[in-house]
Amino acid sequence: MKTKIRNKLSVRLIISISLILFSILAIYTYIIIKNLDNYLTQARFESAYNISDLIKKSTRYSMLLNRREDVHQIIKTLGTEIGVNNIRIYNKQGHIIFSTDTSEILKKVDLSAEACIVCHNSSVPLKSLTNQNKIRIYKNPENKRVLGLINPIQNETDCTNSDCHAHSPKVQILGVLDVVVSLDKLDQIIAKNTRETILNAFLITIIISFFVGLFITLLVNKPIKKITKGIEEIGKGNLNYKIEVNSKNELGQMAKRFNEMSAKLDEAYKEIKNWSETLNEKVNEKTEELKNIYNQVNQIEKLASLGKLSATVAHELNNPLEGILTYSKLITRKLQAIQKDSEYSKLIEYLDLISGESARCGKIVKDLLLFSHGEKDEFAKEDLIKIIDKSITVIGHHLEIHGIELQKEFPQGTNELYCNAQKIQQAIMSLLINSIEAMPNGGKIIVRLTWENNKAVIRVIDEGTGISKKDLPHIFEPFYSTKEASTGTGLGLAVVYGIVANHNGQVEVEKTSEKGTTFKVTLPQNEKLIE
Repeated sequence: MKTKIRNKLSVRLIISISLILFSILAIYTYIIIKNLDNYLTQARFESAYNISDLIKKSTRYSMLLNRREDVHQIIKTLGTEIGVNNIRIYNKQGHIIFSTDTSEILKKVDLSAEACIVCHNSSVPLKSLTNQNKIRIYKNPENKRVLGLINPIQNETDCTNSDCHAHSPKVQILGVLDVVVSLDKLDQIIAKNTRETILNAFLITIIISFFVGLFITLLVNKPIKKITKGIEEIGKGNLNYKIEVNSKNELGQMAKRFNEMSAKLDEAYKEIKNWSETLNEKVNEKTEELKNIYNQVNQIEKLASLGKLSATVAHELNNPLEGILTYSKLITRKLQAIQKDSEYSKLIEYLDLISGESARCGKIVKDLLLFSHGEKDEFAKEDLIKIIDKSITVIGHHLEIHGIELQKEFPQGTNELYCNAQKIQQAIMSLLINSIEAMPNGGKIIVRLTWENNKAVIRVIDEGTGISKKDLPHIFEPFYSTKEASTGTGLGLAVVYGIVANHNGQVEVEKTSEKGTTFKVTLPQNEKLIE
């Protein structure tokens, strides 16, 4: 659901700023209008006071001579001035003695009226007035504002000495001059200025609000919309979505961090998805690894148990077999020495058979002793190339007899390894003999030495008949042989496995086919074993 207009941050900002601006301009407008009203009222008061003072000065001489008609004419003439509504002169008893309105002459005014209340609001009339008390603002019958100015007529020296109507020096106020001027023009000016000020304030508010809204839309709302769009895309699963905000302000930094977060989420999602898709494969791989580890542990346990048994059996059989072999050869020599015309040839043949079988049993016993040898290996820094060369030299006659060419591939430089040289030589010789026996028709054997991940890797590659699938899982088991019973004991590869395992290494068939087999031996440095 889309966000409502009134809930948008940009709209709220525009409205808030507009309201604040409108309030400030409204207060400012009120102060301006109030000051204008006070200023124009004060100006009108000064104008009325000047008119009042002008009347007093213009009528002074005529009053001293008691020329009432002249005074009346002067008042009537000044009453025709624009903005002057009425001019009156009250005596101290409250009678109107002069007025621009002849109908009210000689009438007595109510002391609570607008013109009198200022001085007669107490039991004793005031003898002097402040400027503030001299004026009064009220509405006439036409409902228009007017300003009345009360100007007391003081009893001056000329008045007390006048022949016509001398006043007692004790009297201070002879009467009051009341001038009423219209404020209609002033109100029109104030109303006009009020309208213009309010209109200007309204226009300024609209213009500023427009530009504020424009800037907020461009600088705030537009980037926020892009960020909101990005959040929606992430929510829909589009984890590779990128926000295009090029500014360097807080929103730009937010967009940058958002893009970094989306990239990490996408990477994590792909990794989880990949794990989910390949889970079965990985489970099978781990299961196979555990199975291999179990087989290795089982193999080691078998070798350990068999080693103990082999040591006992080999020790018990070795001496009797040695005696049988020795005496059979001795008898053969005796018979060969005394026989005539091959009379003992059949016996000699039987004795040769006994000697051969005894020798074969002796070899089996020797293999059992090697297999059961459980002494702790002594490790030292050895040159692997020298160990391999020595192994090749020992079995050199086997290579010549079977017509096999041996090729060596060794790296340059130092090829030193912490190991037991005698045991490694024995393992390499067993692998080479195994390859020779798998090549009855001759061929080529390659011995290759490489270094991979700081580990020595020895490969023995032959061109033999290969290993069948049914035999491959069992070739490192003791007494398991693919050769004829008369030629193999099934202990050669088991011995190799034990030696490599004691060196914390690994031996495996890297590949095999009808064109040959590759045995791979991996040996670590084993520095910790000699500490």
